Amino acid sequence: MQTTQPAVILLEDGTTFYGNSIGIKGTATGEICFNTGMTGYQEIFTDPSYFGQLMVTTNVHIGNYGVNSLEQESDKVQIAGLICRNFSKSYSSKRAEDSLYHFLGKNNIVAIEDVDTRALVKHIREKGAMNAIISTDTDITKLKAQLKQMPSMEGLELASKVSTKKPYEVGDPNARFKIAALDIGIKRNILHNLVKRDCYVKVFPFNTSFEEIEKFQPDGYFLSNGPGDPNPLVEAQLLAKQVIKKNYPLFGICLGHQVIAIANGVSTYKMHNGHRGINHPIKNLVTGKGEITSQNHGFVVDKTEVLNHPDFEMTHVHLNDSTLAGMKMKNKNCFSVQYHPEASPGPHDSSYLFDEFINRIEKSKSTN
Repeated sequence: MQTTQPAVILLEDGTTFYGNSIGIKGTATGEICFNTGMTGYQEIFTDPSYFGQLMVTTNVHIGNYGVNSLEQESDKVQIAGLICRNFSKSYSSKRAEDSLYHFLGKNNIVAIEDVDTRALVKHIREKGAMNAIISTDTDITKLKAQLKQMPSMEGLELASKVSTKKPYEVGDPNARFKIAALDIGIKRNILHNLVKRDCYVKVFPFNTSFEEIEKFQPDGYFLSNGPGDPNPLVEAQLLAKQVIKKNYPLFGICLGHQVIAIANGVSTYKMHNGHRGINHPIKNLVTGKGEITSQNHGFVVDKTEVLNHPDFEMTHVHLNDSTLAGMKMKNKNCFSVQYHPEASPGPHDSSYLFDEFINRIEKSKSTN
């Protein structure tokens, strides 16, 4: 890696912030967003849902406990770039296998420290998530020209960038349940949660047809989390329609949840600045209980359309802004949530949703 040098952050609205690179020369572009989690930076940086985004961390210290292979949610760093206040090149955790400094270097990720992240986050909260560019080249005129070439996140299909290229299996082939998971940005801990519930999971590329997946003869279908706008994911929407028509058990998380909505004629829209953190409060409208949840999304399902839809029931609501956080179909074996019950990072209040999926599969198998 290179020595530290001045770096600049240029936002789409023309605002600039300054800091210093942690040692990697270069330029990175993406939608700028922030995550409020106090821990879990490695899981956040390797989460495919963050593909193409410039991540601002609100926690002051980043890198202080290093990295280890057990806390990776995918094979590589998925964020486009990192912006933080204080970056630690050393670490103290005994579990760590390497420093975050070396980890980002191996992945060639441009990272900037010494930034007034409180001011930057306040700006994003007020003005909304937007495209930005970070660079060790501080020629603003040049950077403005590059920034103008960037596509908007709205309408952008990114699942194909992070999805597996070919099917693969996870778990014991002799497990009690067979799950077909559509990878539109899947996290490893989702697979771990299914495997520990006695599931054998086959993961399929984002554009796999229903006919191809059905050859696996799964007991249940799962639509994963992922990056970008759900509207361009035509193949995934068609798959959801066909699974629902057959009334097979179907569970969707985050982007998968949005795909299920669109497949049933319910709209999604881009949020002002999204939900990204590990302490978001949710109310389960079925049980009346509250949950603290891990969230990462910039799009959301239209709550009014769900409430007015004859086939849907809202099951969860976000307590900060009353957006829809979960839903189920009234006469079909299908349910979904906007947040992350697998956490990583975050609390495990919502892990019961995986148990609900298994219960639905058991009931389906007993009646067929």
